[in-house]
Amino acid sequence: MDAINIAASALNTHQAWLNAISNNIANVNTAKATSGAAFQAEYLEVQDQGGENGVAVAAVAHGDAQGRLVYDPTNAVADKSGYVRMPDIDLGEQMSTLIMAQRGYQANAAVVDRAKTTYEAALQIGRS
Repeated sequence: MDAINIAASALNTHQAWLNAISNNIANVNTAKATSGAAFQAEYLEVQDQGGENGVAVAAVAHGDAQGRLVYDPTNAVADKSGYVRMPDIDLGEQMSTLIMAQRGYQANAAVVDRAKTTYEAALQIGRS
């Protein structure tokens, strides 16, 4: 059952990665007042489970709170000079990372499916 457990830990990690990327993409245009911090992108730090098989999310790192100042005087949170604080998130990078996370999730789901099929076949051989 090690194959299923290892792939399941990877599925959980990829799901957390997909959630973080989705949150980053959803907030790419979140404007904040210049007096506060910008939305901070989430980046997962992953490590092996130390002695056990598989991986797990070890920590969540956050992007730059300074973000970038954008001139948008029509925005409701703009300061007197017309500036808002936007997150420093590269949408192209996030989309590329999203594709990698999706492919990793799909690959590990296929591993679980194939391992299940293999274990079922072994059980059938034992019954015969």
